[in-house]
Amino acid sequence: MDGGFSGGTLVAVLVASAVTSALAMGVTALVARRVGRVAVVDVTWGLVFVAIGWVAYAVGQHSGRSLLLAVLVTVWGGRLAWHIRGRALGQGEDPRYEKMLSQKPPEERFRYALVRVFGTQGVAAWFVSLPLQVAAATDSALGWVAALGVLVWLVGVAFETVGDAQLKAFKADPANRGRVMDRGLWAWTRHPNYFGDSAVWWGLWVVAAGAWPGVLTVLSPVVMTYFLAFATGARLLESEMAKRPGYPKYMERTSMFFPRPPRRA
Repeated sequence: MDGGFSGGTLVAVLVASAVTSALAMGVTALVARRVGRVAVVDVTWGLVFVAIGWVAYAVGQHSGRSLLLAVLVTVWGGRLAWHIRGRALGQGEDPRYEKMLSQKPPEERFRYALVRVFGTQGVAAWFVSLPLQVAAATDSALGWVAALGVLVWLVGVAFETVGDAQLKAFKADPANRGRVMDRGLWAWTRHPNYFGDSAVWWGLWVVAAGAWPGVLTVLSPVVMTYFLAFATGARLLESEMAKRPGYPKYMERTSMFFPRPPRRA
């Protein structure tokens, strides 16, 4: 249906995206079993959205909106995957996954991870990427709403990229060993990378919302923000970080998620 929304195309995109997510996580699970590290899924997390974005565009109506979303999610997902890969080189299992798997006997851990980690993240990726999938079933011109979405996306990518670079430089300086990173963006929010991730997905949703029925996928960025801020992201990380010397004081003067000027000590 030129110039509008096609229900039949949406069904095809939804199915193709689900298959793509399942295949990506299935292959990742096999790689994880071979190398003995479940944490490889963190690299796939960004890349599975890239795959879904382009599959949705290929199966969909080849609209400018869908192409724009595929490009934006590729920039974001590619950078994230490269950053996590570089950070994980030479490291062992992520403590989060190690703690989770330690609850099960060794012979049951892979099967448990297959459902709890790879399966869960596959479903989550499919749901969060719904703005990309629905936009692929539409064919309408881009407008000022899409431009606003790109602006929000840019803010998110900037927070992620700059925040990660600042933290990397901080850790590389031996003089900072044992100290809490509270400079740059980290003085405005304790998790600029998580906030940036959230802003990226709100921006992608705004782009998709410029064409009906993209606005109905609002639960996708809501769920992403919830997990980043309160479930598997910031809250989970801070349960360990709060034990470090100086971190409780940092928590008192710095916003947990949304950026704001730091409080006076």
